[in-house]
Amino acid sequence: MARFRNKKRKPFVKPFVQKQANVDHITGDKIPKSFVFSRGKLPGSLRQLQMDLRKLMLPFTALKLKEKRRNNIKDFLNVAGPMGVTHFLILSKTDAAPYLRVGRTPQGPTLTFKIHEYSLAADIAQCQIRPRCPSDLFKNSPLIVLSGFGTGEQHLKLTTIMFQNIFPAIDINTVKLSSCQRIVLINYNKETKLMDFRHYSIRLQPIGVSRKIRKFVQNHQVPDLRSLQDVSDFVTKAGYGSESEADDEAATVSLATDLGRVNRAASKSAVKLQEIGPRMTLELVKVEEGLCSGAVIFNAYGNIDTKGKEQQTKEEENETDDEEEEDEEDDNDGGDAE
Repeated sequence: MARFRNKKRKPFVKPFVQKQANVDHITGDKIPKSFVFSRGKLPGSLRQLQMDLRKLMLPFTALKLKEKRRNNIKDFLNVAGPMGVTHFLILSKTDAAPYLRVGRTPQGPTLTFKIHEYSLAADIAQCQIRPRCPSDLFKNSPLIVLSGFGTGEQHLKLTTIMFQNIFPAIDINTVKLSSCQRIVLINYNKETKLMDFRHYSIRLQPIGVSRKIRKFVQNHQVPDLRSLQDVSDFVTKAGYGSESEADDEAATVSLATDLGRVNRAASKSAVKLQEIGPRMTLELVKVEEGLCSGAVIFNAYGNIDTKGKEQQTKEEENETDDEEEEDEEDDNDGGDAE
């Protein structure tokens, strides 16, 4: 008879999936995460603006967030808690203009911005001769720079705090230069009361090195020397770029560590910003105490320090409903007594 061999089966080990930490292991602060979604029906251009905003908020956002028309704010809040989402960016469209609401979960506040003008990332790339968008550009969060918000007004202070907390904080002593590849600039104009929202990519170029030498070091490609008599001609006749790339002392930095093969430590490099979009012109029209509800702290069309009119009308309607229910109960009691 054939003998059956007892084979020892290896136990099934469930693969360990490392979840994205909610706390920065360097600074110890909570990492802000965001949801970018819409309320109501949006045209195609605003849908693309929504996708551009999701890419801007990478890597701590849901790039492929699926939403349905029947979903409300409570549905997103129920999901935001377990996932550690701290901010909502909500796009909407009315007959007057598109709007962007930025709210902090779960209790607010909420800032409502009117979008006067906007340009998509694809439109900005088409206007550039050499658009730049490397594959690893969105692996790290962008830096945030605010300008013109120091007027001391309460709604501008809330706007400053909101934009500062929507992106992860950095530690200057421990931050890696290779992770600083994007920057978001927001400039407030006191006269027009409008905010210019810009998104740039950051790159460094060594000073005193020609463009051909930089490409040779970065791309590891052998240059074409057939038309030259000596290797020195390749260096001397390469030139140092156009007039727009002239060295500016105000735009140069001294690197503390090596950054790539070209930018070396203790050497000066020029800081170059290239816009990657999206671009928006915003106007702050309302600040609410809660998440898309609650008392109105600021209103561009009239300051309201007490509860908002909507909340007051709701309370009045509830009071009238309670009075009507009490009257109906009294009538029913009277009918039963009869």
